[in-house]
Amino acid sequence: MGVNTYSDDVSTTVAPTRLFKALVVDADNIIPKLMPHVKNIEIVEGDGGAGSIKKMNFVEGGPIKYLKHKLHVIDDKNLVTKYSLIEGDVLGDKLESVTYAIKFEASGNGGCVCKTLTEYHTKGDYVLKEEEHNEGKKQAMDLFKAVEAYLLANPSVYT
Repeated sequence: MGVNTYSDDVSTTVAPTRLFKALVVDADNIIPKLMPHVKNIEIVEGDGGAGSIKKMNFVEGGPIKYLKHKLHVIDDKNLVTKYSLIEGDVLGDKLESVTYAIKFEASGNGGCVCKTLTEYHTKGDYVLKEEEHNEGKKQAMDLFKAVEAYLLANPSVYT
């Protein structure tokens, strides 16, 4: 098994605590509302905190049926989360898992920088191509932009 690591940063004018609350703390509620291809997110093991496993179900007819994530860290004081994609169609026969470590850091304009470290744990001697990472990054950015737009349009939400 190999590990391929990528680091990505994205800036926004949304305050880090608001973004953390939306994308991490209340993700189960907000993501299905903002992403029409997500049917729901359910807790399949645990209480929703660290150690829990959540299943994101997608609407029928799409390329992905579901994803399962294991939550490792939800630190609302330091605005850090870490979780792993442990099951789902996107892993295919080349990936064991994908681990994400995300930190929401305040920036000078009242907004924040969202710093993400992504580790792809591959099967065998498979080497992940940058294009494959970029596809996953695009999906994550679509979600990020939808939540960002919602928070900018609703300044009193998650304050």
